[in-house]
Amino acid sequence: MFDLDKIIEFDKHLLLTLNGSDSLFWDGCMTVYTTMIVWMPLAVLLLYVLIKNNNIRTFMLLVVIITLVFVMTDGITSTFCKPFFERWRPTRDPELMYLVDVVNGYRCASYGFMSSHAANSFGIATFIMLLMRNRALSVSLVIWALINCYSRIYLGVHYPGDIIGGTIVGILSGILMYRLYIYLCKKMRLAGSRDWISTQYTKSGYLVSDIHLILVVLYGTFAAIPVIAFLVLQQH
Repeated sequence: MFDLDKIIEFDKHLLLTLNGSDSLFWDGCMTVYTTMIVWMPLAVLLLYVLIKNNNIRTFMLLVVIITLVFVMTDGITSTFCKPFFERWRPTRDPELMYLVDVVNGYRCASYGFMSSHAANSFGIATFIMLLMRNRALSVSLVIWALINCYSRIYLGVHYPGDIIGGTIVGILSGILMYRLYIYLCKKMRLAGSRDWISTQYTKSGYLVSDIHLILVVLYGTFAAIPVIAFLVLQQH
């Protein structure tokens, strides 16, 4: 039988198990990981790859669709769900706020269901996975999104349930926007539904060398985050 109270209690217990650590180093890593600025080089490179591998009309459509992914994920989670459900973040919940590990006073806004970080991460990851059709990139994007989700639990600003809800919204939004993209490509007679067979290109026509470049920057950022966290820690 579906027992919401038991699910909520389990969610709280799981949060306290996964949240935080006694390490200032990992506090720094998770704080850096969850910020937007550290991922700007990857975002700029992604735009470059989209421009390079598409004509200008297709690129402009992609920019619109990717924007719509963020509008949908953020709209559902932040604009609708958070004020509708009014579920306290762990760092704001009167029952848990003094039990949760808080990093550098970071508590975020009042409500947390659903996680917009999870929705945004999995929304863009799902769309790019479907667009570029490369296994190594797909696996790497899932890892990136999962760590981003965990960083929110580590910092105590989301319950695992918030993350799961946001992840579902993100995946569905990414799929829906990809289908919209393919539909519009056909209507506009663009090259969005390419089916290439070549070792130099992915199935959807993106240069494999460009995919490798994305992976280098992605994993380079993974490697840079602990270094940045260490340098910040040394300054304090």
